[in-house]
Amino acid sequence: MRLASTALFAALCVAAGTACAADASVALAPQITAADFAQFDKTLSSDEFGGRKPGTAAEPRTIDWLVEQYKRMGLQPGNHGSWFQTVPANSIQLLNTDVTLNISAGGKTSQFANHDDMVVQTLQAKANVDLKNSPIVFLGFGADAPQWHWNDYKDIDVKGKTVIVLVNDPGFATLDPKLFNGRAMTYYGRWTYKFAEAALKGAAACFIVHTSDAAAGYPFRVLQNSNSGPQLSLPSSVDPSPRLPVAGWLTRPAAERLFAAAGQNFDELEKAAAKPGFKPVPLQATASVSLKNKIGHIESHNVLAMVKGSSKPDEAVIYTAHWDHLGTDPSLKGHKVYGGAIDNGTGLTMLLEIADAFAHQKTSPPRSVLFFMPTLEESGLLGSQYYASKPVFALDKTVADIAVDALPIIGRAHDMTVIGKGQSQLEDMLADVLKSQGRVISPETTPENGFYFRSDHFNFAKAGVPAMLASSGLDLLNGGREAGQKGATEYTAHHYHTPNDVFDPNWDYSGILEDTQALYELGQKLSQDNVWPKWYPDSPFAAKREADPPK
Repeated sequence: MRLASTALFAALCVAAGTACAADASVALAPQITAADFAQFDKTLSSDEFGGRKPGTAAEPRTIDWLVEQYKRMGLQPGNHGSWFQTVPANSIQLLNTDVTLNISAGGKTSQFANHDDMVVQTLQAKANVDLKNSPIVFLGFGADAPQWHWNDYKDIDVKGKTVIVLVNDPGFATLDPKLFNGRAMTYYGRWTYKFAEAALKGAAACFIVHTSDAAAGYPFRVLQNSNSGPQLSLPSSVDPSPRLPVAGWLTRPAAERLFAAAGQNFDELEKAAAKPGFKPVPLQATASVSLKNKIGHIESHNVLAMVKGSSKPDEAVIYTAHWDHLGTDPSLKGHKVYGGAIDNGTGLTMLLEIADAFAHQKTSPPRSVLFFMPTLEESGLLGSQYYASKPVFALDKTVADIAVDALPIIGRAHDMTVIGKGQSQLEDMLADVLKSQGRVISPETTPENGFYFRSDHFNFAKAGVPAMLASSGLDLLNGGREAGQKGATEYTAHHYHTPNDVFDPNWDYSGILEDTQALYELGQKLSQDNVWPKWYPDSPFAAKREADPPK
């Protein structure tokens, strides 16, 4: 390790063609450089990589390039001699994209247009799905949460019905710290939970109301973009859980119009739904929609590279960053490629930098270090879900998972952010590393967005493996929290899941290089053969690890 001098740091930035700040003061491993970081991210987010969409020509180009970098660094294949883990997936492409949701109420029929008023799809791999005159029930937040003594499904049978639910959960709606987790979203507020629970209860359809950008964590246009083109899912042979015939989202104005047609006031029912004791409200209305789909099957690939442990190679520390993004949309005017320079070019680049540092350590780590780049994250964390069901390293031999996703490049900060802070001893270990850098841990500023449930580490957490989603801090040396939050908000509003997420030659890499060094040092600590971080006792994931502890 060495101290990055001002002159050397500036030279690296010049070599990369970037305008980096030249005041880095943290000791960086020789392999962690601004020049490499810039070149890796610039390449991965270039139009040549076509938006890194699984199942397209962009996939082999992306994953082969990643493997070439790991080979050059001297890493080994991470899957029993292979660099890849094959992930099967169903592809479901809506053909009648001009489909309407037809609501019959009071002898009249109202139509809601796909893309403008709603987005809709099937979660079943079926060519034709016909929902006809399905009774509609407003189900509040659609949560069955025993630990919170809350059950929106109590005393109602939703089999064959269309349920309408609100995004997020009652804690966010009321900001009552004693209700769920208050402002911080729980998994019951996440759309994946709501669709899964509705399917489990036998509903024929579920529509989530996008009540606001703040409640959802993103604008409605993100849903419009994400639902264009083929939708991917694991086959039932891998994931046999029930799936909805019809799943979708409604804009708030569409929900208001739908409820008014049924003789109800949406605003009043929204407020009532956040109060304990809320009872479902059957609407005097039915829903009909017909979906025509093209069904295909693809094989995508997780990428796995490792530094093999010297004394306990069967125990592993995992770094995770998804390689996939949203591809190319020929129908767009102007730039058509979803380059994903931040999401998740920065995460992939950080893994490459850390892998290079591990590969060139003077002493090999006692435990193996696996660099895991899952596919199909943008399709619902499918690549990591597949790995968790078919792990290369036994889960009870997996020490921890450190995940990075969509790291902002906004300069040096007094802190690093831990998403979902308060989960495990990984946070204590990272705090020790940051202390040596003169920095601290901060929780995310928007816990209502539920980011802990939106990245690949979550599948490790559900399996009991201590997992942490780390990100760059927002308390900037230049401008403080106001400047950091402004940058984060601007990214979400104007770049996230759009073709505007592009490489910027003027980025300041000083902060993200410090973050990279911090997570490298955390991995070094975890790679020692006597370290087994634990979940905090009140974490919802502690019970799984306790039931199947490390052996």
